[in-house]
Amino acid sequence: MEAIGDEFAVGCHINVKTSLGDEIEGHIITFDRPSNILVIQEGTKTTGPRRNVRLLKATYIKEVSFLGQAEEDPLDFKRCFLDLTTLQSREESAIRQAEMEAERIGVGVTSEAQNIFDALSKTLPVRWEKTVIVVMNEVRVSSPYFPENVSGGTPAANDRVKKVLELERKRLHSRTPGQ
Repeated sequence: MEAIGDEFAVGCHINVKTSLGDEIEGHIITFDRPSNILVIQEGTKTTGPRRNVRLLKATYIKEVSFLGQAEEDPLDFKRCFLDLTTLQSREESAIRQAEMEAERIGVGVTSEAQNIFDALSKTLPVRWEKTVIVVMNEVRVSSPYFPENVSGGTPAANDRVKKVLELERKRLHSRTPGQ
């Protein structure tokens, strides 16, 4: 098979240990020198038709063991199987997760406000409405996010948010040096 640089050759069966503690075994499909990406196909014909293709940044490779030459051509994509339904499902799930995470980030708020939001979100359902934190869809916490800036909701919900807010402010300030 064609040599790619001095390090990797297409078709080599290798075992890779990464600096993140992962261990990957498979056949080299290619190595892209400009991006420093090694493409490895996991699995063999004995493991069935389903195989993973892993793209690995070479800078994360800690150790490589050569296990031999591939018995089959790793570039023979006639036997390649793509489960498009699973791929689309994973993509949709990743997009939903990214959207949910993006909604949790306040726009035009201080890092302290974001920390308070994150702390409230651990025990209560919260969302941003511009720079106002809306808790349980009824209680509103406005800037500068002190207990006296809490409004709306039932008295019990209002008191609960104030209490959590007070405790969280104390905790945040006890962790901040020089305060």
